[in-house]
Amino acid sequence: MQTWDDRQPIYRQLADQLAGALLDGQPPEGEPMPSVRALAAHYMLNPITVGRALQALTDDGLLDSRRGLGLYVRAGARARLRELERQRFLELEWPQLRTRLRRLGLQANELHWEA
Repeated sequence: MQTWDDRQPIYRQLADQLAGALLDGQPPEGEPMPSVRALAAHYMLNPITVGRALQALTDDGLLDSRRGLGLYVRAGARARLRELERQRFLELEWPQLRTRLRRLGLQANELHWEA
């Protein structure tokens, strides 16, 4: 069962999970996203919450709405998302991580990237 964090709106957390799946190629570019109803049932969420998550991904330029057909993953969405996530990581997460590594006295050769 999915657990949600109280520090961030659920629709944003769902959008982040769906974006992670898009980064992994699910669904592939050009293919349809699962319906609002299917996602709501899968995550046990209100369809309005799911709709907001999908709208956030659409606003980010990752999905296209096709009248009468639903939402489809845009061509180039994976590369765009990867670039957005890299930028977010480098601006927000990396400085905090680097500070923590320094505080712990960890060096690059002690980190096992391939593990």
